[in-house]
Amino acid sequence: MEIKLLGEDKNIIEKVEKGSIANELGIEPGDILISINDKKVLDIIDYKYLISDNYVLVTIQKKNGELWDFEIEKDYDEDLGIYFTNPLIDKARSCRNNCIFCFIDQLPKGMRKTLYFKDDDSRLSFLQGNFITFTNLSDEEIQRIIDYRLSNINVSVHTTNPELRVKMLNNKNAGKILDILKKFKESGIKVNCQIVLVPGINDGKELDRTLEDLASLYPSVSSVAVVPVGLTKHREGLCKLRTFDKKSSKELLEYMKTKHKIFLDRLGTRFVYPSDEFYAVAEEELPAYEEYEGFPQLENGVGLMRLFLYEIEEELKKIDDNTIVNKKYIIATGTLAYKFMKDIADKVMKKIKGLDLKVVPIENNFFGTTITVSGLITGQDLISQTKIYSDYDGIIIPSSMLRDGEDVFLDDYTVLDVEKELNKKIIPSKVSGSDFIKIFKKI
Repeated sequence: MEIKLLGEDKNIIEKVEKGSIANELGIEPGDILISINDKKVLDIIDYKYLISDNYVLVTIQKKNGELWDFEIEKDYDEDLGIYFTNPLIDKARSCRNNCIFCFIDQLPKGMRKTLYFKDDDSRLSFLQGNFITFTNLSDEEIQRIIDYRLSNINVSVHTTNPELRVKMLNNKNAGKILDILKKFKESGIKVNCQIVLVPGINDGKELDRTLEDLASLYPSVSSVAVVPVGLTKHREGLCKLRTFDKKSSKELLEYMKTKHKIFLDRLGTRFVYPSDEFYAVAEEELPAYEEYEGFPQLENGVGLMRLFLYEIEEELKKIDDNTIVNKKYIIATGTLAYKFMKDIADKVMKKIKGLDLKVVPIENNFFGTTITVSGLITGQDLISQTKIYSDYDGIIIPSSMLRDGEDVFLDDYTVLDVEKELNKKIIPSKVSGSDFIKIFKKI
């Protein structure tokens, strides 16, 4: 996720929520937060902590330079309803690692500068769910997380073997991860963990060691996602790695079934969840809805497909059997999800008469055909591979193809650019059954 105004060090208010405390007090966009309880607010964590009390003294600098003091009585943990131009209220900390599998190192040259920023900031983990490694935090900063009781924290573990983690992250401080997680357990901090699995490096016995170490910290470590390493064609001069194929994906899923039985017996939870990509590559059926236990790792692509299928089926139940929609749409998707989306399209067309949905798998020529997920498809690949379909009313794409909150693809093509090139309406849809079916209800 890209962070705007990383260099902005003033606590400038960008938005005031309608009906909020701040709105009622007359605080406005453009005002500057000076202090809370006479303490300077260093970052968003300070803000969240200082604002939590029932009574707070807030000092605001108005646009004309005047300082206004507000004595505020409110509910405990009730927010003021203000949002800052820089959501961190500080510069984001960049990653000091040089991971052997880093995706940013595999980006081609000439893309937006912000795409090359590697964040490793505990505050982004707390605010936005970003995964961090804990290699650039001092003991004092780790203690701050404990003192402020920041949960949930998302941690990229990869391995608990100290020597191997140092090698994988190319950082001498990387071997302390298990000690940090043990401190979190003692303090009641909740953690979700991620393992980027690299064949021949942190799989096999190393994976088993890592999962057993993390399971010993349950329930502080509440879940673990295992995702396959992603490799683009732009790896010149980087460590030679291989990714998972059908055979190795099947083997990984069989291993996971064994671990699920062990952890269910020991912990009462499956605890570790392989990402959807393993099931798609192995051409294995997705687990049942209930097996995802509330979907704790959706952001890692764990259970996203199962949840989407469930939501689609629930939404279709609400549609009248006599519904007719005489329209033709292309559904553009990554090659990984092609079969899955084709099954979805068949279900929808069976329920909605007259609707013609053609699923088109987009090969990733920009990053390389080893990249198969929909979220990394570029505008130019979408154009080149759908322009032959001239008689369709529009193209449905997952909104994950676009920058968060904007109509821009990774290669800087805008939705409008693509629409002009193809002379077709582009319809972004969240990976949500209700959002997807709503497209056809609007017709």
